[in-house]
Amino acid sequence: MQRTVSRSQWSPGRFEVVGFAVAFVVVHAVLWWLTSVSANLPLGDVTITYRRWIETGQGSHFWVGIDEDWVYPILAIVPMAAAALGGVASIGTGWLVLVIVLDAAACAFLWRFRGFGVRVVWWWLGFLLALGPIGLGRIDTVATVLALIGVAFVATRPAVASALFTAGAWTKVWPAALVGVLLLLRRGHRRGVLAGALVLTALIVLVDVLYGGAAHLLSFVGQQSGRALQIEAPLATPFMWAAALGVPGAAVYYNREILTFEVSGAGTHAAAAVSTPLMAAVVIAGVLLALWAVRRGAHRTEAAPLLALLLVAALVGANKVGSPQYIGWFAVPVVWGLVAGRPSARRFLPVAVAAIPMALLTQVVYPGFYDQVLTVQPWILVVLTLRNALEVAVLVWSVVAIVRLGFGASRPTAGHAVVSPGRMDA
Repeated sequence: MQRTVSRSQWSPGRFEVVGFAVAFVVVHAVLWWLTSVSANLPLGDVTITYRRWIETGQGSHFWVGIDEDWVYPILAIVPMAAAALGGVASIGTGWLVLVIVLDAAACAFLWRFRGFGVRVVWWWLGFLLALGPIGLGRIDTVATVLALIGVAFVATRPAVASALFTAGAWTKVWPAALVGVLLLLRRGHRRGVLAGALVLTALIVLVDVLYGGAAHLLSFVGQQSGRALQIEAPLATPFMWAAALGVPGAAVYYNREILTFEVSGAGTHAAAAVSTPLMAAVVIAGVLLALWAVRRGAHRTEAAPLLALLLVAALVGANKVGSPQYIGWFAVPVVWGLVAGRPSARRFLPVAVAAIPMALLTQVVYPGFYDQVLTVQPWILVVLTLRNALEVAVLVWSVVAIVRLGFGASRPTAGHAVVSPGRMDA
C-alpha cells in the first residue's frame, strides 16, 4: 500500500503541478524584487497615488469616485482599499500580495486548458516575466485577472464569464469590449450574457448610490478627453523622433494635471484629436468583419477571440495614451485564442510568440530606461518604435485573420458541430 501511495504522489501530473508552482513563485519573486530595485518607480502609482487616495478616504471620509470625479470606474477603489488593510504605510506590500493571489487564482481556473498539449498558463507566466514589474504594479492587473478567469467560463458558463468581464470593466473599462464580443457572437445564450452584465452592474450602481456617489458614477468617461499625446503611444512615435532630431517645437513635457509625460509639436493636437475617431472606426470595422465571417459560416468559437484581439489591439494601438501596463491586456485575447480549440490555437500561435518580445521591449522602455525616453535618446526610441510597430502589426494581423476566416468558411450543414474547449456555437 505504501508503494502505491508513493507512485501516486510522484505521478507526472503531480510533477507538473509542483514544477509550475515553483516557477510561479520564482517568477513572482523576481517581479517583486524588480519593483524594489528598478529605477523610475514601477510601483509608484500604488505607493504614491493609490496611497494618497486611500489616506484621504480613511482620514477625511472623502472618497474619489464617490465624493469627487475620478479617472477610474468605482470598483477600482476596492482592490486599492484591500491592499491597505494592513495599514496605508504598507500598501505597496499589500498590493503585491493581493495581485499575486489573484494571479494564482487565474492560474487555478485556467489550469485545465491546453494548447498543443501544453498548459496555457505556462505561456502567461512567461508573458508576465517578459512584461516585468509593471505587470503587477497597476490597477490594470486586477482587471486583466478578472477577464482571464472569465475566459475560463466562456464555453460553459457564459453568464459567469460576462459577470467577470463586467467586473473588469468596472475596474478599468477595457474588458467591456469582451462583454460586447459575447453579446455579438455567443449564439443562444445572449440572455445569460446580458443578465450577467446587468445584474452585476445593478449591484455596483446600487451600492454606489447608497454611498452617495451617484453624481460621480460615470465621471471616468470624460477624464481622458482633454489629454494630449502620451509619449509611449504609437501615434506619438513620429513626434518623439522629431523631438530627438531637434525639430522646433517638438519636445517632451510633464502634464501636472494628469501626472503623465506628453509630447508637443506641430501636428500633435491633430493626432490626439483623430485618435478616438480612428479607434471607433477600427472597432466598428472589426465588429462588421466578424459578423460577416460568421454569416459566411465561420465558427463563432474561432471568430470570438479574433474579434477580442482586434478590439484590444485597437484600444491600445489607436490610443493617445500609451501606458506600458496596457500591453498586459493582450494576455486575455491571446489566452482565449489558445484555449478555443486546436484550429484557434494554431492560428494564435504567431501572436502568442510575438507578444513575448512586445512585452519585453515594454519592460526595457519602462521601467528599464524610461529616463532616456524622456530625454529622447535615439537608441531607446528605436526600442519604443519596435514595440509600437508590434502593436500595430498585431492589429493588422487580427484584421487579416478575420478576413481569412470569413473567406475560408463554408456554410455549416444541418447537424454540423465542432467540439472544442472554447465552443460558442451551441
